[in-house]
Amino acid sequence: MASTTQPRRKVRERREDVRRRVLRTTAEMMADGTPYTELPVQRIAERAQVARSTFYLHFPDKSRLLIALAEEAVEALFGEAVIWWRADHADGVDGVAHAMRQMIAAYREHRRVLRALGEVSGYDPDVAAFWRQRMRGFTEVVQARLDAELRAGTVDPEMDAASTAQVLIWTVERTISAHCHHDEGGGDARMARTLARTIWLTVYGVPPAPPVRDRAP
Repeated sequence: MASTTQPRRKVRERREDVRRRVLRTTAEMMADGTPYTELPVQRIAERAQVARSTFYLHFPDKSRLLIALAEEAVEALFGEAVIWWRADHADGVDGVAHAMRQMIAAYREHRRVLRALGEVSGYDPDVAAFWRQRMRGFTEVVQARLDAELRAGTVDPEMDAASTAQVLIWTVERTISAHCHHDEGGGDARMARTLARTIWLTVYGVPPAPPVRDRAP
């Protein structure tokens, strides 16, 4: 009996190729300035050189297409922040500022998808569920760190870890979104530092040490 491994592999590779082409094509069309909500499936399929019926085999609707696009964008947005929350924080507010700069850069890189995600999640239950689930996952990372700090006695014992984590995550995400919408990039470093100081003070309750300056002779 002939092995079916090779034919199955070819089918899988074709499916993956179609999926990549559709995602790449959609991203390119958005980069050209067309809002996601104004992209018809037929235009996406034609430009990706796939049949409309094939498109729907991979993405049952545009909600699923947006979710697939948003997976990478959301991971890039929060990835560096997750690294910081799991680190030892020995670098103080400078470490937070680095994470915030990376988040701002990631938002700018994926801004079209992230804006579409925010817009569509306001009325599409599937997209809203995806966005809530991802935000919940990142909030749990922050809460776990705050719980650990509470056990170690390094933060205010009256801190509520769950609600503080929610405030921090949503404040950072909304602030970066608004900042990138209204600022062309000149204020990124200042905003990153401001967010970093806000996070540090919220968690540890003490201002970072002032920078050491050379005294005049």
